[in-house]
Amino acid sequence: MTGRFVAIGDSFTEGVGDWNAAFPNGVRGWADRVAKQLGRQDPAWEYANLAIRSKRLHQVRDEQVDRALALQPTLVSLYAGGNDILELRTDMVALMREYESIVARIAASGARPLLFTGFDIPLSPVFEPMKRRNWLFNDHVRRIARAYDAVLVDYWCFDEYSDPGLWDADRLHMSPAGHRNLAAHVLRVLGVEHSLTPRLPEREGYAGLVAGLRRETAWLGEWVVPMFGRRLRRVTLGDDLQPRWPEPVRPADGLKRLARARQTTAG
Repeated sequence: MTGRFVAIGDSFTEGVGDWNAAFPNGVRGWADRVAKQLGRQDPAWEYANLAIRSKRLHQVRDEQVDRALALQPTLVSLYAGGNDILELRTDMVALMREYESIVARIAASGARPLLFTGFDIPLSPVFEPMKRRNWLFNDHVRRIARAYDAVLVDYWCFDEYSDPGLWDADRLHMSPAGHRNLAAHVLRVLGVEHSLTPRLPEREGYAGLVAGLRRETAWLGEWVVPMFGRRLRRVTLGDDLQPRWPEPVRPADGLKRLARARQTTAG
């Protein structure tokens, strides 16, 4: 198995939560980890990652799909729609029609689509209404995966992600351990041998009611309120960012080394 892996989508695929200054945009993520293992299996594997945080599905369609297919990939991962689900007025029927159109284009190009369901993130009760939308999203993704012979990573079924240690401080993005664990799942589904051993963090003890309430209040103030504030102002954390790996690279050459070389050239 060899080819060219191109990743498209939002923060999930960009790698937010897996913070590492040695990599472009200051993050690493599951896709880089998967690409590294593919390169170990066969040094001829190539990899590009066009995903940028905060992108809605229509932005992924308009800004990333043509660019991805122009790279003539053999495998294209797509995870997008989560930011749309957080919008109360999103028409889910129209959203999934748009999602399917993207998958259809990927499949028609000859590339194999790699799709993901969404996990029911263990958030505050404030976000409970979003679960029904996520379930609807997942049902459609499973149907679309069958229809287009896509590889499906059924993320919703991975019970270990109920562990807070697999999530970053904002509770919306995976921690480094979460990204590493997901990379292992992706490689398993692809049938690729790898050296990734899941490192699940130790569970935290019960902090007590008062401490728990303080933590919830701090989380709402530090992460949730600013997020919705940005939405009202129509600005995102990805507005000034470029894709991490816009052109195909060979992970076997070392992604850190390639990142350093790119910085040197840019400087």
